[in-house]
Amino acid sequence: MEADQKAKSPLTWFVCGLIGMIDLVLLYGVALMYFQGEFAFALIILLIVCVGTWVFISTDGYNYRYVFPAILGVSIFIVFPLIYTVYVAFTNYSSSHLLSIERVKILHLGKTYKTEGESYHFRVYQQGAEYRVLFISKKETDKYLISQPFNETVIPTPLKADLSPDLPGGNELPLKETIKLRSTLKKLDVELPDNTELTMTSLRKFGPMSKIYRDIGNDTLQDTRNGNLLKPDHTTGYYIEVPEGQPDSAGKQVRPGFVVYNGWDNFVRVLKDPGIQGPFLQIFLWTLVFAALSVLFTLTVGLLMACLVQWEPLKGNNLYRLLLILPYAVPAFISILIFRGLFNQNFGEINMLLNMLFGVQPEWFSNEYLAKTMVLIVNTWLGYPYMMILAIGLLKSIPDTLYEASAIDGASPIQNFFNITLPMIIKPLTPLLIASFAFNFNNLVLIALLTDGAPNIIGASTPAGATDILVSYTFRIAFGQYGQDYGLASAIATFIFIMVGIIAWVNLKATKQVME
Repeated sequence: MEADQKAKSPLTWFVCGLIGMIDLVLLYGVALMYFQGEFAFALIILLIVCVGTWVFISTDGYNYRYVFPAILGVSIFIVFPLIYTVYVAFTNYSSSHLLSIERVKILHLGKTYKTEGESYHFRVYQQGAEYRVLFISKKETDKYLISQPFNETVIPTPLKADLSPDLPGGNELPLKETIKLRSTLKKLDVELPDNTELTMTSLRKFGPMSKIYRDIGNDTLQDTRNGNLLKPDHTTGYYIEVPEGQPDSAGKQVRPGFVVYNGWDNFVRVLKDPGIQGPFLQIFLWTLVFAALSVLFTLTVGLLMACLVQWEPLKGNNLYRLLLILPYAVPAFISILIFRGLFNQNFGEINMLLNMLFGVQPEWFSNEYLAKTMVLIVNTWLGYPYMMILAIGLLKSIPDTLYEASAIDGASPIQNFFNITLPMIIKPLTPLLIASFAFNFNNLVLIALLTDGAPNIIGASTPAGATDILVSYTFRIAFGQYGQDYGLASAIATFIFIMVGIIAWVNLKATKQVME
């Protein structure tokens, strides 16, 4: 009885109606994806719609209503990108292999070449929403060659043109309006009474054009000019043009390429290609060192500053605390760009000062070790205020009686630090240090804005720099200016995911032991 009353309440009907509307919108999206050939995405959205509707309508799914949004968010923003990244790692997806074989085939079938025949000047006449094209022949004739009517959304294929004794009805469009209509005019394939095909060749002319390739089945195309075959090579992801009567090995590749499954090739390249393996290991070790030293240096400086501003005899503690926190208030990218200017090898203030004092001008961006030192200096500057704020709070939680007792025993400040301060703050600080390590492990912004990975690693076959960390190395391979290799970048990202997972597991084990 209580359930029936609840089912009849206006709120229940409102919720059901809202869910129904959301389902309709999502199902419309599923239909669009399906008709555009995006079957995987359509299936995923359909699955989400079914599960979500069951959770929010069925009484059996009541317990899952509160966790469903979180599970959905994790699935969409973490699990799905991860699965898609692994999938791309098994393909040759790159800037030269962006399209599917179906789209590459359509691209080739759309190619045309100019054939012999008369070119026609043209005029466009508009009558309501429809247009007609008048083709002006150089030959003297008492009839007009006029196309069928068409509009911007409906264009007959092919569009026939016939001779007529009269001019087309409607108003002749001025050149300015004709130019605005050029995107529609370029789509026209006009068939003349003698079966000649015309397409737009310039803003003022239509000329005879023919298709270069015709489809002969099994994704194979034939060149209509010389009979050569265009066959798909599923090993390299390119069409190869094979001369008539020649074996496939005599063919040459025709761009663009298409996406194919290439198995473990990208993973094998990472492990065996000397131009990738060496830089990858070097960058991996530097990433670990960079993340560990960044945590160590920021913790050391932050803790030292916290102890300093907590020192009671120091006058103006609040002012010092404010000044020391200021670097944390400035947006990181501004600080990084300022440091990039300060460390400029030729015009930077730091080199000018060093030259004036010691007569040296370090090559901060050319020398590998100096570049890494610069990166650590800048990252320490950016990170120490965070550690200082944490340390100030933790230091306040240590009872003063402990320091008073140690003072009676004659302990030095260093003994107080190692025997009282550090043991008291290390346990609550450990999770934050792990989080800091994870943040620096993926600190893409610092590397991208400060050095962009420079200096480059000699002998690397991919964009790799001495100051690159794994995430910036992957980013440069996937989106850099030297050619985007998404398959290889995805394989490296998969390795990174595995290594980060192992490091996180070890960290959790270590943290558990420390906490116990």
